[in-house]
Amino acid sequence: MILNSVLLLLALFSPVSSFVVGTTSNTFINTNTPGSDSALKMTSSTSTKPEIQVVHQPDEAFLKEKGVFSWGTWGCDAGSFPWTYGENESCYLLQGQVTVTPTDGRQPATFGKGDFVTFPAGMSCQWDVTEAVHKHFLFF
Repeated sequence: MILNSVLLLLALFSPVSSFVVGTTSNTFINTNTPGSDSALKMTSSTSTKPEIQVVHQPDEAFLKEKGVFSWGTWGCDAGSFPWTYGENESCYLLQGQVTVTPTDGRQPATFGKGDFVTFPAGMSCQWDVTEAVHKHFLFF
């Protein structure tokens, strides 16, 4: 609230002031120019949240560049469970089939053996494992 008030005051004394806070971008435009009515226009846009990224069947060079085969491993049996990502995670599935459905409206992703997947930090989701999973993983 205080930040918006300060920026509003700055906008009154300059032609254009822009700022970015988190993932929200706001622009204040001072249209108080000679020959026009005094006005202040504010526009706002919110960028979308990062989606789950899936690279289906990447080549060996891609995997070596990422260092995938030096990462830790994890596995689970078929079933469902909720999960929240406190950090970004990339993983490479050695076996299995999964659909991950975010609980906040982001797009679900289905992936399996041989796929490389990156999950964004802060995302809560439901894992539906249709075939037991074994994967390399890295949190960052």
